[in-house]
Amino acid sequence: MRSSFDFSPFYRSSIGFDRVFDMLEDAARVESIDNWPAYDIFKTSEDGYRVQIAVAGFGQDELNISSQPNLLVVSGEKKPVDGPEYLHRGIAQRAFTRRFELADHVKVTGANLVNGLLAIDLQREIPESMKPRRIAISTFPAVGTRQIIESKKAA
Repeated sequence: MRSSFDFSPFYRSSIGFDRVFDMLEDAARVESIDNWPAYDIFKTSEDGYRVQIAVAGFGQDELNISSQPNLLVVSGEKKPVDGPEYLHRGIAQRAFTRRFELADHVKVTGANLVNGLLAIDLQREIPESMKPRRIAISTFPAVGTRQIIESKKAA
């Protein structure tokens, strides 16, 4: 199923943005929206982020966090426990998997579980080679330029 947007004009004038266009098309697809468990995403600093997921009733050993290139996957599965016979069960116990697309150079730096909230800290770490740098402009002719000019005059 294609989205209602046509990205072909962008493909003609941009290079290396295929992943961005694919993500936009995936986001435009209509799917059943599962809004459980609830979560928040917020900035903690200029390059820091936190994903906070409400996982009431889940223990640390029942949660799994995995980080892959450009993807954070959080899943939870309750282990069966013999216990009381419930007359009403309002706290969700079903398994879940939540995926978050990460930008390039965003890394998971830590996670903690406090009072039913799973907090996952993320940090954008741009490599030194990709940071902007200032290029000095020389006012002197490049080495060998004078020799090329003089050799053309002699000929």
